[in-house]
Amino acid sequence: MNKIIVYQHENFGGLSREFTSDIRDLRQVDFDDTISSLKVIGQPWLAFRDPDYRGQISAYEEGEYGSLSIYMNDHISSLQLVNEDLEDPQITLYEHINYRGQSKVLTNETDLTTGYFNDKASSHIVQRGAWILYDHPNRGGWYYVARSGERLPDYGIIGFHDRCSHVRPLQSGRPIVTAKVLWEQKKVEKEKEIVIDEIVGTNRTDHEQTFTTTHSKEYETSTTHSFKFSSSSTLKIGTKVEVGIPGNAVSVETEISTTLTFEKGKSESITTKEKVEVSLPAKTPPHTELTINVVKKEVTISVPVELTIMQGGKMKTEYGEYRSTSGHSIRTEYTEKQI
Repeated sequence: MNKIIVYQHENFGGLSREFTSDIRDLRQVDFDDTISSLKVIGQPWLAFRDPDYRGQISAYEEGEYGSLSIYMNDHISSLQLVNEDLEDPQITLYEHINYRGQSKVLTNETDLTTGYFNDKASSHIVQRGAWILYDHPNRGGWYYVARSGERLPDYGIIGFHDRCSHVRPLQSGRPIVTAKVLWEQKKVEKEKEIVIDEIVGTNRTDHEQTFTTTHSKEYETSTTHSFKFSSSSTLKIGTKVEVGIPGNAVSVETEISTTLTFEKGKSESITTKEKVEVSLPAKTPPHTELTINVVKKEVTISVPVELTIMQGGKMKTEYGEYRSTSGHSIRTEYTEKQI
C-alpha cells in the first residue's frame, strides 16, 4: 500500500510513473529531471536531486503535491521509500561531537528556539523513526533527514554545527482498517416491550361494524448503532472504521443491510429511522369494545469487532465493540370486551 505517483507537469498533468519501491536512477525509466508534481500513499518518500540517493533531499509525507519547490521541480533523479516504523519515534541530540556534553531526548515535534537547546546540537543518535532537522524554526531553511539507527558523531560532516532550531518526526500514512464483526459471539443484553399506540373501537349496534379508518398504519422505528474503540487502541483521532451490518443482525424482521462508518474522536453513535407498516383488524363484532395495542420490541445487542490495521507495510490486530438497540419488531395485540 506504500507508493508514490510522479507526474511530468504541475497539478498532476502529463506523463506519470508509479513506484512501490526505491528507484536508484530515474533515467532507468526515462523520467529523470522531469517531475513537477506527485502523490504519496502510505509511508513517506524521499526525493533526491542526484542518482544513487545523493544531493539535495526533500521528504514527502502522505498527500498530494500539485507543485514542488524550485529546488526540486524538474530536478529529481532518485526516490527512496521510508520503511522505518514511525509510530514511536525518538532521537537524542548532543551538545558536542561524539555524543558528549548535554543531551536532549525528543519524541515529538519540537521548536528548539523556545528552550535551551537552540543552535546547540553537534551530534545525534536516532533510536526510532525518521526525523527532519531544520536550521530555522517553524520547519524553515535547510534540513537534514536522520533515519532510524543512525549515529552521526559530528555535524561538521554536513555543515550543521550549532544550527539545529527545529526537529520533527516523519509521520506514517493513514492506516487502512478492516473490520470483521464476530457475529457468532453476539450477546443479547436487554429486551423489552413498549406499547407505542392504542386504538379503541366500540360497536354498540346489533351488527358487525367496519373501521372507517385505513386498515393499516405506519409507525416510525429507529436503530441506534454505536462503536467503542479499545482503550488500548493505537488508532489516532480521525481514523475511520467501516462496519458492515447485515439485515438480520438484531431481529429477523429487518432485512436491509448497510455499512456504517465510525470515526474515532467524533460521536460514535448513529441513529437510523425507518417506517414500518402494521396491519390492523378492521371489523368489530356487535356489542363489543375492541382494543388494539401496537407493541414495539426493543433489543440491545453487543458484538466484538476484530480490527485489522495495515500501516507502513505492517499488520496488527485490535478489537472494538459494536452495540445496537433496535425497535424494528412491531406487532399488534387486541382484546374484545362485551358491552
